Amino acid sequence: MKDENCIFCKIANGEIPSTTVYEDDDFRVILDLGPASRGHALILPKEHFADVCALDEAIAAKVLPLGAKIGSAMKRSLGCAGFNLVQNNGEAAGQTVFHFHMHVIPRYEDGPVIAGWTPGKASPEELAQVAQEIKKGL
Repeated sequence: MKDENCIFCKIANGEIPSTTVYEDDDFRVILDLGPASRGHALILPKEHFADVCALDEAIAAKVLPLGAKIGSAMKRSLGCAGFNLVQNNGEAAGQTVFHFHMHVIPRYEDGPVIAGWTPGKASPEELAQVAQEIKKGL
């Protein structure tokens, strides 16, 4: 299913031009217009899924291998030292377009910090409590 009002549906299905680096029956991979680093790409399913929670299992099974394929190609061709696979869900998590997509962000030696955090601290008791809360939601 496609959403006629979704810009990523239109891009993924070729209705809006993009700089495409890969395409198959299920996905289009494009270069991000506001790249975090040189070569930053987006993996867009051609079908509409609002986020990872709505993602079809068959499509979900293909996303990580495709991310690895694109990231490996970036390492070989762009000379990046590594890459991040980033996938945001919900506005509070940084999702701005509500069509599932995964960022493939090349990382270069001495490049800027793009995705990271300062590790916090949690006691064993707090971890046990949080684990129980999550388990109740499964």
